[in-house]
Amino acid sequence: MTRTNILPPLRLGAHTIDVPLVLAPMAGITDLPFRRICRRFGVGLTVTEMVASRAVDMKRARTQKIAQVAPDEHPVAIQIAGSDPQYMRQAAQWAVAQGADFVDINMGCPVKKVCKQLAGSAMLRDERLVRRVLDAVVQAVQVPVTLKIRTGWDERSKNVATIARIAEDAGVQMLTVHGRTRAQMFHGHASWEDIGLAKQAVSIPVIGNGDIVDGASARAMLAVSGCDGVMVGRAVQGNPWVLAEVRAALLNETPPPPPTPAERWRIVEQHLRELCAHHGQPTASRLARKHVPWYSKGLPGSAAFRSQFQQLHDWQAQLDAARRYFLSLPEDEQPVAYAA
Repeated sequence: MTRTNILPPLRLGAHTIDVPLVLAPMAGITDLPFRRICRRFGVGLTVTEMVASRAVDMKRARTQKIAQVAPDEHPVAIQIAGSDPQYMRQAAQWAVAQGADFVDINMGCPVKKVCKQLAGSAMLRDERLVRRVLDAVVQAVQVPVTLKIRTGWDERSKNVATIARIAEDAGVQMLTVHGRTRAQMFHGHASWEDIGLAKQAVSIPVIGNGDIVDGASARAMLAVSGCDGVMVGRAVQGNPWVLAEVRAALLNETPPPPPTPAERWRIVEQHLRELCAHHGQPTASRLARKHVPWYSKGLPGSAAFRSQFQQLHDWQAQLDAARRYFLSLPEDEQPVAYAA
């Protein structure tokens, strides 16, 4: 049987992304262990957590850990952020040295401490600075440069189409648009129509992000925006299976069945063990108190389980408690829908 993708593959530099499904970079979440889990579910491109360009200059050990990529992870982008063209130039070159296939620039982060540095989505208010930073990075590296933005600072200053044109003119090869303004943070609804404004303004690929929670919402966003691919963010927290569902939607395939309790536990256990191998047991134990409750969200007895699990600090006790919970689930129980 011939498979008909609803979207063509993306060609960026030497790489072809057969299925234009991208895992969103999320601070404190999309470390190497989690990205490797998501690769199992068919994501076409992963992006590291955001790396501050000044942190690269200071050669912090944590920065090196954030940017670590695996030999089997390609293609992968390392995301950098900052408003100083010189620091961003250096950070881009450093990212390529770490193994980045693409350098992704963050101009979408809405967090206050980032915006106070005139980085992230704060840069959208200074279009000339946007151009200077993009020029510096594009000219500094031989790999494709990509850019992630929001639709503007607030409702009164949306400039998504203008920023898109600036990016294309500077040599950016792919644009991702989160369909919210900075003022919205993660509240309200993403404007897929605004993503479409960027798509209409440029000829480079545009990836849509915001409120993608399943295969149906991915298709709906594509229909409204006309964009070239989708990025899934918060819906994947504790639910990497959603990536397989979105991938199936993009390939016109039947979505895979929900995971059985044994399959769910197999992924949770793999994630925990990779956290331990990558970060060491003390840090993995702390991260487990975030990730494991996410995996249980919406499942029977999850509130009581989360309350108990959050009190555990011993690594083996955490593994044992998680195993007992996930393997005790009824075969036909599935979690409620996740937020985007």
